[in-house]
Amino acid sequence: MNSDYAHHIASWQYPPPYELYSMDGSQETIQELLEGNYYVALKDEAIYGYFCYGAGARVPGGYDAGIYDDKSLVDIGLGLHPNNTGKGLGMPFLLEMMHFLKTQLNPCAFQLVVATFNERAINVYKKVGFQPQQTFMSPVNGKPIEFLYMVCNV
Repeated sequence: MNSDYAHHIASWQYPPPYELYSMDGSQETIQELLEGNYYVALKDEAIYGYFCYGAGARVPGGYDAGIYDDKSLVDIGLGLHPNNTGKGLGMPFLLEMMHFLKTQLNPCAFQLVVATFNERAINVYKKVGFQPQQTFMSPVNGKPIEFLYMVCNV
């Protein structure tokens, strides 16, 4: 991730009902993209998506739900460019990301959280091998949102 990519990604806006994944373009968001374990994915020199692992992939409500207690699991998060969503591109992107992180981190398993209304993403995660574990609530922009916690053994 570099500053140009971070500025671009920080401005992404998703249509309803996925607007909770939109970014606000703030300096704080840009700094998180630059200082966390974030990577940009390019295709034909254009930003295809981004992914992260570790603390940047976590949502606040997951701490109270106890899902971040097992340190042997690697938290992952990802986002496709808004123009790439809903086109069947999520699975190849997720598989490439997981392959990259396997070679870098050698995890025993990955874990992620996804808003329960995001059935498109949940279906992709299940097809790749993620198993639903539990749901929990977490605030997003001051509004409680239900999330699904999923785990995939490597």
